Amino acid sequence: MTQRQALVVRGGWDGHQPVEATDLFIPHLEANGFTVRVEDSPKVYADGDHMAGVDLVVQCNTMSTIEKDELAGLMTAVENGTGLAGWHGGIADSYRNSSDYLHLIGAQFACHPGKAPEERVGEQSDNYVPYRVEMLPAAAEHPITRGIGDFDLVTEQYWVLADDYLDVLATTTQAVRAWDPWNRPVTSPAIWTRQWGKGRIFVSTPGHNVEVLRDPNVKTIIERGLLWAAR
Repeated sequence: MTQRQALVVRGGWDGHQPVEATDLFIPHLEANGFTVRVEDSPKVYADGDHMAGVDLVVQCNTMSTIEKDELAGLMTAVENGTGLAGWHGGIADSYRNSSDYLHLIGAQFACHPGKAPEERVGEQSDNYVPYRVEMLPAAAEHPITRGIGDFDLVTEQYWVLADDYLDVLATTTQAVRAWDPWNRPVTSPAIWTRQWGKGRIFVSTPGHNVEVLRDPNVKTIIERGLLWAAR
């Protein structure tokens, strides 16, 4: 039986632990019949011959940049059936300078409102807040989220700017706190899929670091999402 090919592209901001985070899921891919190649930049996307044989791209590359030929290669691959999957800033805050990339993913990280100003200490934890991931009716029978109910986390809560071509499986609602400038709650997609040409895209906004990725609900959703997105 021919093994499927997975490409892991990781890098960017170290705070998202791109190496440790992707290492958490590589054994899962291998156990499900994938040969895994790992790259530390999106340069490989410009290799059309290689990308044509990739069945799944797992991207964990935050606050980085992408060249036109690299993005064109990624988009061509997805349109032709390569799956694209990832979590948190590794996919939803990868290439801020590229409107075409934002169009591909369908949503972009805007902010993660944090603790009260007097509670902040200048560390990543300033943005760790308790919040709930709420499953939509569509999640009940979807292979990624079947059997998983609403769950709570204490980590970065992503407020994303999104379009309505997303197939949203779960949302999260940003409350209004006394120190916030907005004056009504804001609901953002938290877990979604997207069909792009022949390819499938999967995004989970929970996944800031390895600790969050080890949460049983988050880990299960991402493991399933990787397999669902793959050709």
